[in-house]
Amino acid sequence: MRHYWSLDDVHLQDSWLTIGTFDGVHRGHQEIVRSLAAGAHADGAQAVVLTFYPHPAIVLQKRQDPFYLTNPEERAEILGEIGADVVITLPFTPQMASQNARQFISTLKRHTGMVHLMVGPDFALGRDRGGNIHTLDELGNELNYSVSTIHPVEVESEVVSSSRIRRALANGDLDQVNRLLGRPYFVSGQVVPGDGRGHEIGIPTANLSLWMERALPKSGVYVSQSTVNGQTYGAVTNVGIRPTFKSQSNATQVETHLLNFKESIYGQEIKVYFLTRLRDEKRFPNIQALVAQINQDISQAEGILSATES
Repeated sequence: MRHYWSLDDVHLQDSWLTIGTFDGVHRGHQEIVRSLAAGAHADGAQAVVLTFYPHPAIVLQKRQDPFYLTNPEERAEILGEIGADVVITLPFTPQMASQNARQFISTLKRHTGMVHLMVGPDFALGRDRGGNIHTLDELGNELNYSVSTIHPVEVESEVVSSSRIRRALANGDLDQVNRLLGRPYFVSGQVVPGDGRGHEIGIPTANLSLWMERALPKSGVYVSQSTVNGQTYGAVTNVGIRPTFKSQSNATQVETHLLNFKESIYGQEIKVYFLTRLRDEKRFPNIQALVAQINQDISQAEGILSATES
């Protein structure tokens, strides 16, 4: 998979193309990309996914809170894994938003050699969303490309969407999140020194420095898995402010205790995959009560992970 950050670097011929934000690359996105890749490869063409960063909702000031389900590099990697030959991540700007459909599609045609465009039935692009399916079809007749639509994927009689996943994530419903994604939700970050509380109580944790724009699950304790140097370990992960300890910061932190793991991994990049939620984060009257609860969490997580593996 090749990943481009500007159309200036793209000079393709005879590509099949799809366009969208694809944040999270959920099951609906996967259906589009797999269908695109199957059609393109049968036609001897390349499957190209065009996406954007920042998210249009951020640029148009419709959202301000951290809400990305994937960063651009993660998104491109997942898109490549499910069939995309080329991913183009364009910087979304007010100037781009002001372009009409003809301007934007003409530019895409020139750089990608698009011969087929595959989108969802409610897709629209360009100023005032003027580039709807009807308009794109008319432009296709003029610019020599065809258009097809693919119906959205539904789970529990509701369309899978990134916004639906964000709502479930904010509610701590990881079972729902992972059903809609088709895989466990994950975050990635560098392991940084914390305040050493985990070592003091005999339950060391890896504290993650995270991308500030990443959407996090609701505060609480989660059964998880962590990948370190290509190896996967069971883990218990806390998301929150650790209310039992006094802190000068109320910023949400993610720290994970890797089961049966003793190595020092400061400075390394790891991924944490959230499998299911165990409980709310809460304040304990003393350290002994906290340690007892954490040991109970670990025992419960080991049981869940063992059942998952069998």
